[in-house]
Amino acid sequence: MSGGQELWNGVYGARSEDELTWFEATPALSLELVRARLHPGEPFIDIGAGASRLVDVLLEEGFGPLTVLDLSGAALAVSRQRLGARGDDVAWIKADITRWEPDRTYAVWHDRAVFHFLTAAEDRAGYARALSAALRPGGIAIIATFADDGPEKCSGLPVVRYAPEALAQELDRLLPGRFETLDARRHMHITPKGNRQSFQYSVLRKTDR
Repeated sequence: MSGGQELWNGVYGARSEDELTWFEATPALSLELVRARLHPGEPFIDIGAGASRLVDVLLEEGFGPLTVLDLSGAALAVSRQRLGARGDDVAWIKADITRWEPDRTYAVWHDRAVFHFLTAAEDRAGYARALSAALRPGGIAIIATFADDGPEKCSGLPVVRYAPEALAQELDRLLPGRFETLDARRHMHITPKGNRQSFQYSVLRKTDR
């Protein structure tokens, strides 16, 4: 995928968590969408979570089991240090999502800003394989990407921008008939420096077919 471990370890090592462009003190929209679909006791995974504080709030609210996956060990270390002993209740996985083979299934898959980095067709296909294997029938995928009017690059890397309809079409191409869109939202993220970044958030359900 675009940007390997060294790049992302360097990104997380060079700046503090709250200086990164994607930092959210409270990931409000992700929380709203996850809370609406996840029940306590159901397994949840956050893909490419980096140092996101989503897992903090879900822990506080009694959700779990929780899994956090990221390509960067440095990013995971930031979250583990922040959570301290509470982090012992989280499963931490350092892996490239395009090559990851899950050993269990999840009720909800959350991805804020990984899929749009997958500019190569084979990487999107690898992501789709992992998504299909990791999500149980009827499970929910929440996938946020830069919108079609969003930035063309992030951390110096090119991205693929999506309208919700384009994302649904790409997933249907990769996994024909396996997902249906339940909800789609536009969201304007304000970076720590005050810049505006247009996102789309799609909520999709894996069918039983």
